[in-house]
Amino acid sequence: MKNSYVLTLSCPDRRGIVHAVSGFLLDRGGNIEEAAQFNDHDTGLFFMRVQFTCPDLAPQDLRDQLNAFASGFEMRWSLNPLAEPMKTVIFVSKEGHCLNDLLFRWKSGLLRLDVRAIVSNHRDFYQLAASYNIPFHHIPVTAATKEQAEARQLDIIEQEGAELVVLARYMQILSDNMCQKLAGRAINIHHSFLPSFKGAKPYYQAHDRGVKLIGATAHYVTADLDEGPIIEQDVARVDHTYEVEDLTATGRDTESQVLARAVKWHSDHRVLLNGHKTVVFQ
Repeated sequence: MKNSYVLTLSCPDRRGIVHAVSGFLLDRGGNIEEAAQFNDHDTGLFFMRVQFTCPDLAPQDLRDQLNAFASGFEMRWSLNPLAEPMKTVIFVSKEGHCLNDLLFRWKSGLLRLDVRAIVSNHRDFYQLAASYNIPFHHIPVTAATKEQAEARQLDIIEQEGAELVVLARYMQILSDNMCQKLAGRAINIHHSFLPSFKGAKPYYQAHDRGVKLIGATAHYVTADLDEGPIIEQDVARVDHTYEVEDLTATGRDTESQVLARAVKWHSDHRVLLNGHKTVVFQ
């Protein structure tokens, strides 16, 4: 991983961008290991992800030269060393299936994360956090204390230097202010019954309606509840023989898998925001 980087960029589309980026890296001793690009004809924007090695330049020198290069293309860009796992804080409430799945994948080396803290409005998972040697912060949230609770949460995120916040079934609505401060770096997971089955006990509502498909959606958090840019979705087939417990178990499995893929792609710098949508270079 030493001297390995991921460069992501977006800019107005025009001829020669791939050639220019490749030439820029070649001239500085760079070797491209993986590259992908996408032209959005609806918006006229170009997106690119390049994984490369560059042993001849220090990271800051590379960034300085990239900054000068990018200005000529009106590029928005990000350069990330592959050797540095993404500092992450996970939020959870009383359902632990997504949290447990993420922690297992992380400890197994399947996610390029550095899990710095777990934040919860309940105490249920402090022992799970302790088993992974992760600091656990119990911050109760009520209507009267929401502002103070979010201030404490933001302090933890800032102190840990978190680049990613994962809402692993955290059942509190974030304020507009919180959403703005976490824009582009907070991922949420929810059942895909929305908007058909809003509110409490969606699997009971789904069972009552006799659904044939259930699923899950992982998306970036915005002030528009559950309407942020979608990163990943999946579905599972069910039938009339499924009881509520069966639907719930299947739904939780799907939620865990969808969230894990979204977190992996984000931490590998494979997701680029494209307005209210995303470009995902799998």
